[in-house]
Amino acid sequence: MTIGNHQDGPPAAETIVSNVSGSFAWGVLTRRHPDLIATVRRLVPYPPEIQTSLDQLLATIDGSIPPLPADAHDQAAWQEWSDPYVGRAWVDVPFLWAESYFYRLLLEATDYFGSGPWAGIDPFAPQKNAERAAPDLARDLGELDRLVTGPDRVGLSAALTASLWGNRADLGFRMSDPSAQDRDQVDDLVANDSAVLWRLLDAGAPGQVHLVADNAGRELVADLVLIDRLLETRRAATVTLHLKPHPYYVSDATPTDLLQVLRHLVTASRAAAGVAARLGTAISDGRLQVRAHPFWCSPLTFHDLPTDLATELAQATVVIVKGDLNYRRLVGDAHWTPTTSFQSLTSYFPAPLAALRTLKSDVAVGVDPERLAHLEATAPGWRTDGTHAVIHVRP
Repeated sequence: MTIGNHQDGPPAAETIVSNVSGSFAWGVLTRRHPDLIATVRRLVPYPPEIQTSLDQLLATIDGSIPPLPADAHDQAAWQEWSDPYVGRAWVDVPFLWAESYFYRLLLEATDYFGSGPWAGIDPFAPQKNAERAAPDLARDLGELDRLVTGPDRVGLSAALTASLWGNRADLGFRMSDPSAQDRDQVDDLVANDSAVLWRLLDAGAPGQVHLVADNAGRELVADLVLIDRLLETRRAATVTLHLKPHPYYVSDATPTDLLQVLRHLVTASRAAAGVAARLGTAISDGRLQVRAHPFWCSPLTFHDLPTDLATELAQATVVIVKGDLNYRRLVGDAHWTPTTSFQSLTSYFPAPLAALRTLKSDVAVGVDPERLAHLEATAPGWRTDGTHAVIHVRP
């Protein structure tokens, strides 16, 4: 399968599959997914029938892809999306689809969508809860005073950096040593269009900003601090926060996670409690709107945005898209030549766009040729080891 070949667009690229032994995609399907099933079984005391269902899902990893049960609430949609792949080996189908379908089957195995006592129980909640309780987050929240009281642009830049890096973020370090952000740009940022983002936000009256979230926990905290700064500094009149309607990948943020993070902020430092109070008020008066469209938990790329969602996003001054998975859905999960233009691959998107991504998979685009040569020579794992990032902006 190839992606691309649009008239006057970038050349086609082969879709990423997982059948190359030792590849990143192969490791996710054959090692990470079995480990995840084991972790869910260990951390959540599921009854025997759910444990059996998880064992049955595990057994498919070396077998063939099963269909959803006929009585699954979304069986019709998934049948359309999965018809070409059910019955084949996991490693022989598109990696993006395989990952998404695995998580849908895991929710089915844990009876998340059922009618019994385990309905609506997030199988990943223990891992999310542990991150909220970690000392790194407490340290970050203790440093928020300087961020919310400092110069607008310094606070905005620190919040953007924290939102980009997620678990690697360290607000205290970045606020006390602003040059740290410059070092990140040299050492870790593969591409940095942040200046273009600030120009978009500073041009004209404050408008609508949409933020498509990625992870819960520490990263969602950083996203909320960024939203608070955008509203308080009048870079945005309104912000729409897009969350997953239900658990998806391990740490993806849902409305339940949002409420838990806001409650956590209330009990943290004075500045953190202030952020929570302001955001609560913003939700109440409509300046912060929360959406959880079903599309965000589908295996589709953003080329297939449904009409209602595309129409809403088209009104934005800028749409900030977070994370590795969303980035793959933006450009297409394919073996692009890394120097392929991000702007050309996202020309279809209905609004100005900023992508904040820590690299955790094989997809790479928008890399300057000189920078690419340096990375390949000095950091051969740069595409997948989570130590490099991009800020790509398409006005």
